[in-house]
Amino acid sequence: MPFIRLFVKNLKAMLEFHLLLYYSLDMKLRILGDEVLRQRAEALVDINDETRQLVKAMFVTMDEAKGVGLAAPQIGLSQRLFVLRSDDDIDRVFINPHIIATSQETCSFEEGCLSVPQIYAEVERPEKITVQALDEHGKAFTLDAEGYLARIIQHEYDHLEGVLFIDRLDPELKEEAEKTIARREEKKAEREKEKARKKAKLEARKENYR
Repeated sequence: MPFIRLFVKNLKAMLEFHLLLYYSLDMKLRILGDEVLRQRAEALVDINDETRQLVKAMFVTMDEAKGVGLAAPQIGLSQRLFVLRSDDDIDRVFINPHIIATSQETCSFEEGCLSVPQIYAEVERPEKITVQALDEHGKAFTLDAEGYLARIIQHEYDHLEGVLFIDRLDPELKEEAEKTIARREEKKAEREKEKARKKAKLEARKENYR
């Protein structure tokens, strides 16, 4: 029996590792223009080991991108889930969240977004909020947040609604941001196309020498 328990434990650890590796390799940040960013995300029905591995991988991706928050739609998953780490350095997970209260007091602060790279602008939001959600173990919680933490929660919650921070800007600023990102993505696609063309040309030369 001890051998069987050890085997099952090791097998579970191996599966968890491969799930984490799979998610880490597959997590490509989605950029403005990707339709998943404009969809209202679906609620998670089951919260299980796979969900927890996804959460771990999301934190890894967030840290690699030097972000403070990451929502599932930003990695191509239309699910109501986001992770964050505010200035208190606490890792927080929000599954199927609901913002149930917001303060009348608002404040303006410069925001950016991993899905709208290198674009920053002042966004006005409620100073305080109350949010209800589930954590990665399926446990319900209620959180009163204010200041920077409240802002990150609202920013990430917007992602679950198909809303980006530029949608909260003046229409002219929003249009300018969209055009800037579109030009960047077009140039990036051209570079990748040229890179693929050179690679194919090199492969063809190798074939000729065989």
